[in-house]
Amino acid sequence: MKRAFDIIFSSFALVCLSPAYILIGLSILLTSKGGVFYTQQRLGKGGKPFNLYKFRTMVEDAEINGPQLATPGDDRVTSAGRFLRKYHLDELPQFWNVLKGDMAVVGPRPEREFFVKEIEKLFDNYETLFSLRPGITSLGSIEHGYATNIKQMVERALTDIDYIKRKSFKLDAAIILKTIKRMVDGKGI
Repeated sequence: MKRAFDIIFSSFALVCLSPAYILIGLSILLTSKGGVFYTQQRLGKGGKPFNLYKFRTMVEDAEINGPQLATPGDDRVTSAGRFLRKYHLDELPQFWNVLKGDMAVVGPRPEREFFVKEIEKLFDNYETLFSLRPGITSLGSIEHGYATNIKQMVERALTDIDYIKRKSFKLDAAIILKTIKRMVDGKGI
């Protein structure tokens, strides 16, 4: 049932938001060098790597010196990227990940392997998060927002483990509504 909901919801979102995709794409192309989309390898269900799609919010080669977390005021973020991050619009292409089966609308937040290894140094039960498809939104993301350090990533992961223990359609619906509110309120970085 969850998978059917994910497919229907994501299909609806991709169709309804297609005008926004065009406007966002143009704003990225007009304000910075590089492509519209950005792919990043994350770990999904079973710890399997997959390519996560986002609208590009940073300058090209933003991680030329290796993986880094974004911080408020990060000078790697483009002018269009600041707006996209504030309203979480950079995440919209992930509905394609949901249709492909890599992700769910709601589930644990997927992380990059580099950061998973760092998190596991402080928290040895991280693999529990690999029991579900990762989500575009998660309980951890709603309660903790963007993480700017590993400690915050651990707190978010612990909240996502709590989600796994309590998961239900009602909880997913509440997370989706809170996500929409967060987007409207502009609670990003």
